[in-house]
Amino acid sequence: MAGHSKWANIRFRKAAQDARRGKLFTKLIREITVAARSGGGDPASNPRLRAAVDKALAANMTRDTVDRATKRGTGELEGVEYEEVRYEGYATGGTAVLVECTTDNRNRTVSEVRHVFAKYGGQLGTDGSVAYLFTKTGVFAFAPGTDEEAVMEAAVAAGAEDVEIADDGSIEVTTVPPNFEAVSMAFEEAELQPELAEVLQRPSTDCPLTRDDADWVIQLVGALEELDDVQDVFTNASFPEEMQPAA
Repeated sequence: MAGHSKWANIRFRKAAQDARRGKLFTKLIREITVAARSGGGDPASNPRLRAAVDKALAANMTRDTVDRATKRGTGELEGVEYEEVRYEGYATGGTAVLVECTTDNRNRTVSEVRHVFAKYGGQLGTDGSVAYLFTKTGVFAFAPGTDEEAVMEAAVAAGAEDVEIADDGSIEVTTVPPNFEAVSMAFEEAELQPELAEVLQRPSTDCPLTRDDADWVIQLVGALEELDDVQDVFTNASFPEEMQPAA
């Protein structure tokens, strides 16, 4: 079905991810460890671990590093005990913000997260204050010019939930998280390479921002993502088109 373009926000998210590559290994190691602890150390039977391992290997992490992180998660090797925590709050312009963390010290993490919110004009909220605005969703984004028919065929065959073709030709495919891997494999077999392929906290509504408000939100999100304990940050911000990175 046709819809407005989410391509600008997808590009913005990808650019933000590229900017934080320096801390990528730290975050990936923690994700592997937590995934192995929660679902076991066999990627074949633990989709979350398999996705984390694939992302780590794609980022050129060595297999030895991946294996050590997995074994720390399963208890085969001693290591720091991480737990998952999530914080919710508001940024400038009424933007809802979800912050997903892995930490070995909740007090340290919440203190750091609260400080960033306060520094950049936001406010940390209570549990449930914004989470209801987001739904965990598998998202695949394809650049304008991608073969629409091929994407549609592969997505439908794999049981994707929806395919949205925007006016600019960008394509967004969504699926429920348990079906993420099947859809991903279908695209791989069809030799279709998405620009973004992740399980995200997807907002139900967008929050359009002025340029000034967007500047504050960008700084807040960037500062949060620089924290070692922060794994990911999700917002419902809709940034002005002129602020988007070039295609």
